[in-house]
Amino acid sequence: MKALQDLEIFVRTVDTGSLSATARSLNLTPAAASAALKRLEAELNAPLFARSTRSLRLTREGEVFLSHCKPALAALRDAQLELASGQQQVRGMLQLAAPSDFGRNLLLPWLEVFQQLHPGIQYRLHVADRVTNVYSNLVDAAFRQGEPPESNMLALPLDLTNRRVLCASPAYLEKHGVPDTPEALAQHNCLCFMLGEEVYDRWRFWREGKEVTVRVGGGNISNDGDVVRRWALAGRGIAYKSGFDVAGDLAQGQLVALCNDWQTEPSPLYMVLPGRRQLTPALRLLREFIAQRCEELLKSVPPGAGLRVI
Repeated sequence: MKALQDLEIFVRTVDTGSLSATARSLNLTPAAASAALKRLEAELNAPLFARSTRSLRLTREGEVFLSHCKPALAALRDAQLELASGQQQVRGMLQLAAPSDFGRNLLLPWLEVFQQLHPGIQYRLHVADRVTNVYSNLVDAAFRQGEPPESNMLALPLDLTNRRVLCASPAYLEKHGVPDTPEALAQHNCLCFMLGEEVYDRWRFWREGKEVTVRVGGGNISNDGDVVRRWALAGRGIAYKSGFDVAGDLAQGQLVALCNDWQTEPSPLYMVLPGRRQLTPALRLLREFIAQRCEELLKSVPPGAGLRVI
């Protein structure tokens, strides 16, 4: 389905604002992604992007085409999943590992839907905020946020656009004020996550080519990311969480994104396997399903909530 992939590249490039990021997310070379866009423009006989050395900007024709392209692609994905559930009777047990926030609040309900589509698949879900070894722990696939370590493992991208969000509850902000710069975090109680013995208390931000690293402090530290989120919801302080972990809270107004004119740290999501030979039909279907759910989740949050790349 060459034409369908060209449409996917077009929509993904609009979302990421970067042709190279689009190519990485689809396991393509930048040259192949660029050729796909040029091929699509030639077929439409219209320019879709105004290009410069630093950016891509949609043309008027591109905006019109995008409004029709997104719902069409969504309908096609739904049809593909429906056909896959009827035609590919995949079976077996999947051993999966995921971090606490993502595993409990997102992956668990998504797996329920996936299992309805593929009733022959069962799974065992290991939820813990530690780096699961996919070799020694007999795990078929592990979901990881952040850049994967260099190794001989297979890291399949699920979403490369996700970023961290600086956020707090309305109750906390009403009581303690709203920090308007990263440096102002020194005057606030910040909720920190700990992995092993390392406390992640150095938070990085960028604006106009300038990087600012702030060492934050506060009385609340946990080795469970979901606990940090719950503290933020309870008004205990300011958190620096993955966009996936707080997307629902931001959409419902339970958390408020801060310093939105600053770019935050990237937090891409990967599905990590011991090697390509372990990529079974069941895991291929799961990867496609989870990637689609991730895309829908980030798009559900209104603009300005801190999940868009500046």
